[in-house]
Amino acid sequence: MVKKITEELANNHTFKNYIVFWIGQLFSVLGSSISQFAIIWWITDTTGSTILLSLASFLYVLPMTIVVALSGVVIDKWNRKTLIVVVDSLQAYVMLLVIIIFNIGGQNLILIVAIMSLLGIFQGFHIPTVSAIVPTMVPKEKLSRMNGVNFFFRSFIQIMGPVIGALMFSFMPLKTILWIDPLTFIIALIPLLVIKIPKIKREDANIEKNSFLEDFKIGFRTLKSIPLVFMMLLISMFINFLLTPFNILMPYFIRYNHSGDPSNLAFLLAFMNGGMLLGALLTTIKKEWKHALFIYFGLEFILMMNSGIVAITPFRLFLMMGIVVGITGITIPILNTIYLTIMQLKVPADKMGRLSSLDWAISSAITPIATIIAGPLSEIIGVSNLFLSFSIIGMIITLILWWIAHTRVNNNNKKKTFEETVFSSAI
Repeated sequence: MVKKITEELANNHTFKNYIVFWIGQLFSVLGSSISQFAIIWWITDTTGSTILLSLASFLYVLPMTIVVALSGVVIDKWNRKTLIVVVDSLQAYVMLLVIIIFNIGGQNLILIVAIMSLLGIFQGFHIPTVSAIVPTMVPKEKLSRMNGVNFFFRSFIQIMGPVIGALMFSFMPLKTILWIDPLTFIIALIPLLVIKIPKIKREDANIEKNSFLEDFKIGFRTLKSIPLVFMMLLISMFINFLLTPFNILMPYFIRYNHSGDPSNLAFLLAFMNGGMLLGALLTTIKKEWKHALFIYFGLEFILMMNSGIVAITPFRLFLMMGIVVGITGITIPILNTIYLTIMQLKVPADKMGRLSSLDWAISSAITPIATIIAGPLSEIIGVSNLFLSFSIIGMIITLILWWIAHTRVNNNNKKKTFEETVFSSAI
């Protein structure tokens, strides 16, 4: 059933349309990367508070997490192209509102954070919608490499975003820098309006009559039918929680623990995304991932270990930090490519929206809690100690969950292992 739906939708023509759509999205990612870097640094430099920085992140992440959990049903029932156009347009309007506020001198932290929460809501629809259309437009034999290529170019753009943002800060005010976001939105909108995104035809007419709750349950039942993927989601949930303080407090860590400036933060982000670039390049070259389960959990372990190394890095040794976060960056595209390819191949196209939203919701379920406690905890024990403590906890949890998953595979009565089942002909 899965293969049949995917093959009927995805072909060379839809793949060409997807490439056009994807290129437009890359421009949008560049604009968002620059504007987000600028706003985060403005909050860090203006407030000098870990609590306010974590609160700002919380008010962005919380609505996004809630919406993502519920948006899958909408994505599977509504026209996905229309949905992307609407939510992206709303994001552009919100950013224009932010620009107006800064230009009239009304930049109040509470007001800006409240408005940015709206962006979190729109992202809650955008992320799973874009993910859901991939297997309907990309032929199955191209999925793994397309995922790798996507991470490759997104990583390159996310290298340039902070670098360009830091450079812009040196000769123009924030209110001017923010214009890059709506301008790149227009560039992304043009190809989206031109191409055709396949509509999912549901074979069972009764499905359309299902309640919202029943559709939500269908998504959970589909996820439960792939138990090891659910286990991988659990480890993602814990890792995302434990890495959240590292991600949201890094600007503060650079600015106040290491007396850094925007160029130092951009330097580290360039190393991080440079590593992602190399990791994505590896995923485009490598056709098959043997021992996928071991690789997945092993790389999650490295992610947590590296955050601890950064925490104990000597004062202003930014090169050492850069190397460590660069290694972290390499692991991320590999982790995502292994997981995404499994999900895209195994999940029916007419349920992909629900599964994409559940995937994001489960992996990010407790992230809002981490964002709100990161600030107070760092005030009590210090940012470095918080990074180190969460790093150790993350390594322990990863080892425990790997042992559970590994035991399940070994106890499987089937002749084929998980890796053989998933990757024998798929990648």
